[in-house]
Amino acid sequence: GSRRAVSGCGGRSAVMCKSATMSSQNRTVAYMALNYFTSVGIVWVNKVVSNIGFRWTISLTCLHFLFTYLGLEVMASRGMFVRKKLPIDQVVYISLAFCGFVGFNNLSLQYNPVGVYQLMKVLTTPVITFLQFVLYGTTVPRWELISLLPICVGVAIATVSHLEINSVGLFWGSLGVLSTSMYQIWVKEEQKRLVCTPQQLLYYQAPLSTVMLLGIAGATDNLFTGGPMSFDWTPLAYVVVFGSASLAFLVNLSIFLVIGKTDPLAYNVLGHAKLCMILMSGPMLFGEPVTLKVALGTALALAGIFWYTYLRLPPRAKST
Repeated sequence: GSRRAVSGCGGRSAVMCKSATMSSQNRTVAYMALNYFTSVGIVWVNKVVSNIGFRWTISLTCLHFLFTYLGLEVMASRGMFVRKKLPIDQVVYISLAFCGFVGFNNLSLQYNPVGVYQLMKVLTTPVITFLQFVLYGTTVPRWELISLLPICVGVAIATVSHLEINSVGLFWGSLGVLSTSMYQIWVKEEQKRLVCTPQQLLYYQAPLSTVMLLGIAGATDNLFTGGPMSFDWTPLAYVVVFGSASLAFLVNLSIFLVIGKTDPLAYNVLGHAKLCMILMSGPMLFGEPVTLKVALGTALALAGIFWYTYLRLPPRAKST
């Protein structure tokens, strides 16, 4: 149903209730900060990966999820979370949605101009809002919906250049939007349905997605007949490729933690905030030119992000 503030503290004192609420809010902020900085960091590292000539995107994503599984295995062995037995057939859907998210978005980038590809990514926000309502009856308060407009319009202005739409690109792009939206929605809904923590769900999804993506990488990256195996593995290549995989563990874990504590829409807005950071960091770190269009779009998106964040704050936080 629609998001509702939970009232009452189950018989606990007001002080205990306030302390628990603050602790929960602090954890949410910490998870968002972890996702924000690791996601921006992995974009920078992946730029270096691309610059040294490593072009096998699906194989890199396989390595990302293998490291995610190994990272969770270490966490579980150190008692940081308890493994929970989940039926494999119940986790297949979310794993397939992730593979679709990776595969279809790669095909969208391949068959679409960058402008159309970026526009498709912006459309994920309204599509998530629509699908959550249709499939789960989740409604978003009116002002929160309105605050999404400057975010989406601002990101579109900043990232979308010329639009040359073709039917093949539109097909793959649409499947990319649908699979991305469903993946983010299921990260939330499956945690509720299977009564498990973010770590317990990702512990199953990571290895399943790795195996599925290995099949795709075998075809697209010639994984078993050369491809990454024939790459010139210099010490720098080892550092940046495995550095990317290590960061991916933190990115993937924080995605599940953020969506588990908030919802797919809030995570999506966080994604736009990360994009704004990347757009602003490009000129500073990589000497990319600054254009008025990008600056105005980023400013409009950030204004919407701050507005949305303010609307999502609990009433007491707004008055302080």
